[in-house]
Amino acid sequence: MIFGIGTDICDVRRIRASLDRHGDRFAEKVLSEAELATWRERSARWPERGIRYLATRFSAKEAFSKAIGLGMRMPMTWRSCEISKLPSGQPVIVLHGQLKTWFEARGLSAQVSVTDESDYAASFVVVEKN
Repeated sequence: MIFGIGTDICDVRRIRASLDRHGDRFAEKVLSEAELATWRERSARWPERGIRYLATRFSAKEAFSKAIGLGMRMPMTWRSCEISKLPSGQPVIVLHGQLKTWFEARGLSAQVSVTDESDYAASFVVVEKN
């Protein structure tokens, strides 16, 4: 049974402006430790790819927060929701801390899809009750 659906579109230029204004602090606020490592690696090789990576993670977390019906309020935090990937490349949501406990207590599971183009990143999340 579907518990919630969330979607988000993010202007990559807005993410770039936030990075210009706040530097790494912006990424450190939004990304988990694992995501930060990937972001730094991609940014070092190709800065534009790093910005799009950050934009897709920002968008996916926004979509997830909408799908669970909390928005950005506890236990939902930027860093407690991680967008990882399987060896096949399929994106997956990995939760941490209080958010993981809250999510599992409700018997929920989630599917996520992310995409980006030069100016936009978009995400779609479906949360199901098992």
